[in-house]
Amino acid sequence: MDEKRTILSVAELNRKARLTLENAIGEVWVEGEISRLTRHASGHWYFTLKDEAAAVSCAMFKQNNMMVLFEPKDGVKVRVLGQTSLYEARGSYQLIVRSMEDAGKGNLQEQFEKLKAKLAAEGLFDADRKKPLPVLPRKIGVVTSPTGAAVRDIINVLTRRFPNIEILLAPVTVQGEGSAPRIAKAIEYLNTRNDIDVIIAGRGGGSIEDLWAFNEEGVARAIASSDIPVISAVGHEIDFTIADFVADVRAPTPSAAAELAVPVQSELQEQVTRLTARLKGSLKNRALVLREKIPGLRQAMNQCLRSGLQQRQQRIDEAALRMTHELKNSVTIQKQHLPNLQQSMMHSLQNAVVRKKEKLPGLQQTMTHRLQSAVAEKKQNLKRLEAQLRALSPLGVLERGYSLTETADGKVIRNAANVSRGDVLKTRFAKGTVISEVKGKETNNDRES
Repeated sequence: MDEKRTILSVAELNRKARLTLENAIGEVWVEGEISRLTRHASGHWYFTLKDEAAAVSCAMFKQNNMMVLFEPKDGVKVRVLGQTSLYEARGSYQLIVRSMEDAGKGNLQEQFEKLKAKLAAEGLFDADRKKPLPVLPRKIGVVTSPTGAAVRDIINVLTRRFPNIEILLAPVTVQGEGSAPRIAKAIEYLNTRNDIDVIIAGRGGGSIEDLWAFNEEGVARAIASSDIPVISAVGHEIDFTIADFVADVRAPTPSAAAELAVPVQSELQEQVTRLTARLKGSLKNRALVLREKIPGLRQAMNQCLRSGLQQRQQRIDEAALRMTHELKNSVTIQKQHLPNLQQSMMHSLQNAVVRKKEKLPGLQQTMTHRLQSAVAEKKQNLKRLEAQLRALSPLGVLERGYSLTETADGKVIRNAANVSRGDVLKTRFAKGTVISEVKGKETNNDRES
C-alpha cells in the first residue's frame, strides 16, 4: 500500500501550486486599496491589495513600477494588472503586478499606454535615433512656464555651472487646455533658429492631470522631429511621461536637466589645464625617448644601408654572371648555327647570281638599244645646234655676202665716223681679207674727201 503513494516535498508542492495558479487564472485586472506599501532598496514595491472582504499580497518589480504615472500610497484605490502566482519559499499566494493605475484615473492611464505602444511601434523610442548632447553648447533653449519654479531652477543651475552661458526662454503654459500645442510650437520655433545647441523641455512636479500636456502625441512628435537634441525634465524622478521616452535624454528634474546640459566651467578649465600639463609632459617624455633612440636608429639605419648596398651589389654581381653566361650561351648557339647560315647564304647567293645571269642578255640588249637611241638623238641635237651656231656666227653672215671691217689693231668698225683719212683698214670676206687705206668717207648726209 505504501509503495503506491506519491510523496512530495514541500518545495515540490509549492511549485505545483504556483504552476496551477499561474495556468488556471493567469493575468487579471484587480481593483482594491493599497495597504502596507513598502519600497525596497532594490527598487521593488511590496504591498497588500484589499477590499471590504479580502486581501492579497502583491509585488511590483522595479522595471514595472518605474512606469507608474502617479504616487501610490496607503489608502489609495488602484487598479492593477497582474499574474497570479505563489511565493514558493513561504508558500504565500501573491499577485505579481505589471501595471498600475489610479482607479479614479483609469482612462488617462489607458490613453498613456495606448499612445506609448503606438509610438514605440513606430520606433520613436529606439536608442539608435537618440542624438548626443553637445559637449559645450553656445546657447540653450528652454521650453517651460516663465513663472514656475522649474525655470528658476534651470537658470540658477545653468548660470552657476557656466556663468556666461546664453539662455533663450520660449515661454509656454505647461498645463491646462491648449498647453500641449504651445509646447510643440515652441520646440518647432527653436528648431528654426541657427544658434540653439540643446533644448530643455519640462516643468515641475504635479498630478497626472498636471503633467498630461507632456503625454500628448503632438508634443511627442515635435520632440521626435527636432533636429536639436532635447532633454525632457518633467516632474520628479518618479514621474514618467511620453516626452521622457521620446526625448534624446531624460532628466529626473529640471535642475538635473540643467546639470546634464552644461559642464561646470571651472572644472572644465581645470581639466584643460591638467590635460595641457599632461600633454606637455607626454611630449617632453616622448622627445626624450626619441632622442635616446636616435643613436640606435642611426646605427640601425647605417647597418640597413650597408646591408642594402651589399645585397644590391650581390644582386648586381649575380646579374652580371647571368648576363655573361647567357651571352656565352648565345655565342655558342650562334656558332652552332653559323655553318647552316653560311650554307643558306651561299645557296641564296648562287640562286641570285643564276637569276641575274639569266636576266643579263635581256639587260644587255635593252642597254644597247637605249644607248643607240641616245646616240642618235644626241647626233640630231648636235646637227641642230651646229646649224644654229652657223646661223649666228659672223662667218655665217659673211657667207651670205656681208663683210667685216676692222682697224689695224682689230677693233670692229661700226660707224664711218670712227675712221679717219689715212687709216689702214682690214676688211674680211667669207673667203679672204682685203687691206685698204681710207681716202675719204661718207655719212648718211655728208661726204668728206
